[in-house]
Amino acid sequence: LCFLIYLRTFIYPFFTRGRPFPLQMLFFGTLFCIYNGFLQGYYLIYCAEYPNDWCTDIRFTSGLLLFLLGMGINIHSDLLLRQLRKPGEITYKIPQGGLFTYVSGANYFGEIVEWFGFAIATWSLPAFAFAFFTLCCIGPRAYHHHRYYLKTFTDYPKSRKALIPFVF
Repeated sequence: LCFLIYLRTFIYPFFTRGRPFPLQMLFFGTLFCIYNGFLQGYYLIYCAEYPNDWCTDIRFTSGLLLFLLGMGINIHSDLLLRQLRKPGEITYKIPQGGLFTYVSGANYFGEIVEWFGFAIATWSLPAFAFAFFTLCCIGPRAYHHHRYYLKTFTDYPKSRKALIPFVF
C-alpha cells in the first residue's frame, strides 16, 4: 500500500504530459491519503485478527490475485495514457490497446479491481469502505470521460464501454 501511494505521489507525476496539476488537488489528495493510510494501517495493526492459516484462506489468495491483476491493469493503462502525447502536447487523443480496446476508463477499472482485491484479501471494513469509495468516486469519472470521448471524437469506437468490459 505504501509503495503504491509513493509511486502515485512522487513518481507518476514526472511521467505525465499535458497541463499542470493544481496545487489544491495535490493538497487534498495528500490529506486523503494520510487519513486513509492511517485508517487502513490502524485497523490492520490494532484491530484485525487473522488465523495462522490466513495466507492460505480463499479470501486472501483470491483477493491477492485480484489486487495484482488490478494493479497490472492500472499500471499498463497508465503507461498507455502517458504515451499518447508528445512532450508539450496538451490535446486529447483516443487511448488504444490493452483494456482500452474494451473500455474508456481502463485505468479506473484497474484501480477499482485493485482495491476490491485488497478489501477481499484483508477482509476488513475500512478496506471495503475504501474500495466502495473508489468505485463511487472514479466510476462516474470513467462514465464522463466516455461521454466526452463519444461527443468529441467522431471516430471513437461505439462498441467501447465506459468502465466494465462488455457491460457498462
